[in-house]
Amino acid sequence: MIASRYWAWLATLPLAIAASFWAPPLSLVLAAFFLVGLRDISQTRHAILRNYPLIGHLRFLLEFIRPEIRQYFLEDDETQLPFSRNQRALVYQRAKRQNDKRAFGTLIDPYKPGAIWLNHSNVAVHPDESAFRLKIGNQGCLQPYHSSILNVSAMSFGALSANAIRALNRGAKLGNFAQDTGEGSISRYHREEGGDLIWEIGSGYFGCRDAAGNFSAEKFASQAVDPQVRMIEIKLSQGAKPGHGGVLPAAKVSAEIAMTRGVEIGQDCVSPATHSRFSTPTGLLEFVAELRRLSGGKPVGFKLCIGDPVEFMGICKAMLATKIIPDFIVIDGTEGGTGAAPVEFADHVGMPARDGLSFAHNALRAVGLRSSVRLAVAGKIVSGFDVATMLALGADWCNAARSFMFALGCIQSRSCHTDECPTGIATQNALRQRGLDVADRAIRVANFHQATVQSLGELIGSAGLDHPSQLTARDFMIRDDKGQPVPLSAVYPEIEIGALLEPTDVRYSAVPAVYRSAWEIASADRFKGSSERHRLP
Repeated sequence: MIASRYWAWLATLPLAIAASFWAPPLSLVLAAFFLVGLRDISQTRHAILRNYPLIGHLRFLLEFIRPEIRQYFLEDDETQLPFSRNQRALVYQRAKRQNDKRAFGTLIDPYKPGAIWLNHSNVAVHPDESAFRLKIGNQGCLQPYHSSILNVSAMSFGALSANAIRALNRGAKLGNFAQDTGEGSISRYHREEGGDLIWEIGSGYFGCRDAAGNFSAEKFASQAVDPQVRMIEIKLSQGAKPGHGGVLPAAKVSAEIAMTRGVEIGQDCVSPATHSRFSTPTGLLEFVAELRRLSGGKPVGFKLCIGDPVEFMGICKAMLATKIIPDFIVIDGTEGGTGAAPVEFADHVGMPARDGLSFAHNALRAVGLRSSVRLAVAGKIVSGFDVATMLALGADWCNAARSFMFALGCIQSRSCHTDECPTGIATQNALRQRGLDVADRAIRVANFHQATVQSLGELIGSAGLDHPSQLTARDFMIRDDKGQPVPLSAVYPEIEIGALLEPTDVRYSAVPAVYRSAWEIASADRFKGSSERHRLP
């Protein structure tokens, strides 16, 4: 007896024969179905198709469209996978200057653990948002940059399309904020619109490398002196895949990308996991000083996702020893990342943004350097409340990547790594890029930035504050794991300034053990090596 799972396939043959007399085109279709089923039971790669010829393809079809079905029909408004429908809608509305207000109350449960809120004041004020800009550049900087409190985070040409780069940069020009180039260097599309740039220098030294892939001072200087380049950022690690390098496959290394990055056409473009220019905290700071000199005194800093606390403390020790103080440090949270990354790294490596920011802020306070270094943070920054929360935990400004992608029209299809982005943002396919109109999307980018900064101003005004720099963790409440409200400052307490500098000081013993142990182990002359194993309490 023939199993019922074969009936649908076998029925196509007699139906094809019958249809040949009255509907030849239909007969051809049914015959093709029969041949597909015949191939299914003959192949050995897919057990489902071998056991369920023809109808087994429904399983693969449903699996293929599952993300879209979930996103459009099943996903609730607050499920963050990785951004909720409400988060995306907020960006779309603000980018298009549509009504972004919400009726009938909050959709967030304010009683669940982790719920967070701002303590408002009965004496609200109206801050001047034009005064929210900040100066980046310490005493070693000759050309300080007056930055927006919200900028575009690192996204490279190659990861993003030419039109996406153009639209982001034109939007930055319109809104008077900056665009980080990502480690893929400065392309001609970054230059066309004239918006402020933060040039990111990664381990591949793209745009400033010699034929062997080593850092080239001459090539760096020739680009860094461009007035459009406002700051230089050394990338140590990124939140998407901290501690992991990357490869742009040879097939994707077009002539334009090869010219931009200074690599060979048609060869794999490798970003090593570590820098070849330095291997110690002291070497990092000497590189900071070299880039500052070669750029004519522009602000120079570095970006990292916090990993081993000992290594960041080693950098702090190197600052004190060399007297070389970076102008800024960007903390990238492990929840960040616009491109593709190994699942294990994206899910389980690196410190989340809030924790990493709080650690870096406190480490710099504990060694008396916080006032000399500006701190930025990147990682799922969508709303004015997100910005306010990060500022309260120690950030001076915030960077955002995916929210600006939403402003460009990203629909969170999560196909950035396939070169098949449906909106033309994360692809090098020329036909797909045509869907992204630069002039229209640049306005949306500027609109989103303006609305977010405006919402930040309204928030701090409701708390009775005149400037974002006045925000502290004491201005927020959060529910602990038992559901009890506690000040955010109880979860993220501040360490006293200079508390780690003198072991005999009574304040030293009050510093949390993780900071003290890391400080005692750390060295300015080494990052942690394979022979330097240690454990912190």
